[in-house]
Amino acid sequence: MSTKVSYFIQTFAVILVAAICFLVFKEFLPKRIFSDVTVAKENVVIDSLLLESFETASASPSIDTFTKKKIVFNPTEGIVFPTETYETYNGYQFLIPFYEKLYQLETTTIGNVRIAYFGDSMTDGDMIVQDLRKQIQSKFGGNGVGFVSVSSESAASRSSISHQYSPNWKKVSYVNVKRPEKPFGVNGHVFFANDTLNNPWVKFKAGQLKNATQLNNPTLFYGSSTNKDGKVIVRIDKDSVAYTLNPERKLNTLSLNASAVKSFKVEFSKADSIPIYGFNFDDGKGVHVDNFSSRGNSGLPISLFNVDLMHQFQEKLGYDLIILHFGTNVLNYGTYSYDWYEKRMTRVVNHIKECFPGVSILVVSTADKSTKYDLEMQTDSAVVPLTLAQRKYAVQSNSAYFNLFQAMGGEGSMLKWVDEEVPPLANKDYTHFNYKGSQKVASLLHDQIQKGYLQYKAMRSKRKIEVQPKSQPKDTVTPKTQTIDAK
Repeated sequence: MSTKVSYFIQTFAVILVAAICFLVFKEFLPKRIFSDVTVAKENVVIDSLLLESFETASASPSIDTFTKKKIVFNPTEGIVFPTETYETYNGYQFLIPFYEKLYQLETTTIGNVRIAYFGDSMTDGDMIVQDLRKQIQSKFGGNGVGFVSVSSESAASRSSISHQYSPNWKKVSYVNVKRPEKPFGVNGHVFFANDTLNNPWVKFKAGQLKNATQLNNPTLFYGSSTNKDGKVIVRIDKDSVAYTLNPERKLNTLSLNASAVKSFKVEFSKADSIPIYGFNFDDGKGVHVDNFSSRGNSGLPISLFNVDLMHQFQEKLGYDLIILHFGTNVLNYGTYSYDWYEKRMTRVVNHIKECFPGVSILVVSTADKSTKYDLEMQTDSAVVPLTLAQRKYAVQSNSAYFNLFQAMGGEGSMLKWVDEEVPPLANKDYTHFNYKGSQKVASLLHDQIQKGYLQYKAMRSKRKIEVQPKSQPKDTVTPKTQTIDAK
């Protein structure tokens, strides 16, 4: 009996000493080892380009004098926004072509405007984007959810459209494949109906959100192939119509119905080897916003776009603004130096401009994210350095910039959005927004765009355009350059 008691006392003493040592040495170890907040990473694949870039990155930030500079803009069509400081940079100057398209749409109701919103898991399930789309379409018109992929990780949770598909599709994504056998579509994916025994299929049904209660002008987008036997069978209500695919060009389209429908199903027969990109739904008027979200995307995979194919997508869809909303997957690497990311994303933006000539670019910064330090939830130490890198690449690439971190409230804002707001605006992972939070983020972004647009309209009404006088005889005095009010 005494032996058992002695053994118990020895065991207890060892545990007690170990606990004391742990508490003592904890103060000298990296604080984030003890974070008990787990970021949701289910179904998230960190893109290979990000991993490669991080491996070659410098461990410490470079000395940066860039932030001390003022940004002075050159006039665009006779309009120039005021000089900005780096700390308060918005870059509305670089949205002028987009603003002019909005102005023409607002004043003449002619034409249409299109926005591509590239993001990561923050825009999963059309989160943020569906609310931005609704707000813009309510002001400028337009119906339809835009471009939708064949399959999506978040199809089941998307409320702007009901989306179902068979499991026998082959999907290739730019998040984890660098050199696909066929180029990626504008959504960063390419799909193949390679099952010759069971026809792969896709089914869509309109949702209940405003401006999205119909599937407007459903159109299939597909690529080139030597296969001339492919067909699609379109089923609407009780009617079925078969169409032969004609995959001659790099990008081909097929109108599946001349008018809007509530729902339809498409089956693909003998269509193996034909790259399928997705479906587009819009009424051809007003504003349309496409959501191109990919879990695990850092933004770097956009550099894999095929320029010639993107030119054809631009010919069909006509993008006026591209929004880049990344950062969630770039924060998780224990670094405070993002020079490597800034340089790579600058090249990405330049590649986008080559793919979509004349398009305006808007960079949205990472949101706040909370991590536990010494038993207290605080803004992750990597958030601010990343926002600085994102702002810098926006400036370097002549892009507009929206600081979502500051718009949320800055330091500690995610903690408040999760624990203090009623109802909460974000999830318990202290990283991702819920539906209420996504609506608020969309409103913050919409307000930023609208603020610049109102300034643009005010300056446009007062601008002067230089007009060179007609040539005069040699014996006359040439007048100075004239200016006239712009209409």
